[in-house]
Amino acid sequence: MRVFVTGATGFIGSAIVKELIAAGHTVLGLTRSEEGAKALEAAGAEVHHGTLQDLESLRSGAAACDGVIHTAFIHDFSKFQENCDTDRGVIAALASALEGTNRPLIVTSGTGLGAYAPGEVAVEDNVATSKTTHHPRVASEEAAALAAAKGVNVSIMRLPPSVHDKGDHGFVPMLIGIARDKGSSAYVNEGAGRWPAVHRLDAAHLYRLVLEKGVSGTYHAVGDTGVPTRQIAEVIGKHLNLPVKSVTPEEAATHFGWFSGFFASDVPASAKLTSERTGWQPTHIGLLEDMESNYFES
Repeated sequence: MRVFVTGATGFIGSAIVKELIAAGHTVLGLTRSEEGAKALEAAGAEVHHGTLQDLESLRSGAAACDGVIHTAFIHDFSKFQENCDTDRGVIAALASALEGTNRPLIVTSGTGLGAYAPGEVAVEDNVATSKTTHHPRVASEEAAALAAAKGVNVSIMRLPPSVHDKGDHGFVPMLIGIARDKGSSAYVNEGAGRWPAVHRLDAAHLYRLVLEKGVSGTYHAVGDTGVPTRQIAEVIGKHLNLPVKSVTPEEAATHFGWFSGFFASDVPASAKLTSERTGWQPTHIGLLEDMESNYFES
């Protein structure tokens, strides 16, 4: 298959590109920079110049391929709602290029949308809409649902809060930076909130499986169902030689800033149905082992 990949030079997308090419597929990777173009060419991919704001470029990239994997997202959390609305439009544009075909479109969302109540284990078959959640990322899933209603073969890949591996620049490195800045590694209350996680290479493998099977649905790329946030904080404290402490929700607002509510949340997720439907099984190390091995190298 010739596959159009958005976010092709990103942390997750670059792993997907390598996974697809190793399996014999051809990749057309979206990039907005010459540096990104060079990285794609070095990986053996074709280059498609464009941005998430250039919807016509996105449509042309999708129309030229046998399938689409959409992982690009603007990671500016000060404009999270705006960026989720942008993603809604991007998905609509990609889907419009695939209407009337059975070519697969895989869009990306978050596992938190698979739970209807705090602490509930998120599952694939829970449908996320504006009526079930106030999470801004629901825009992506509503766009996917609208595409499906138009006959597009669309699937949703929900990723957990931590997609980990060397080179991670997401939430765990953010926590490490906060601990360094504050002089302590903190967790909220008892630190019982659970974070699901997946190794980047396991996630990339699942994207490929879903693409190849071409069966629409919602999938969870989850290796660890829920890692207690206290354990995450303890690993950080040990490696930075900093005290590990509990903070109240009120203190967390000062310690973690805008990130406080998210780190305090209890958002476990299951991949049981995903495994049953695709045969996918994560084979790489879990979050805590990865942190111990790869997140504190000098």
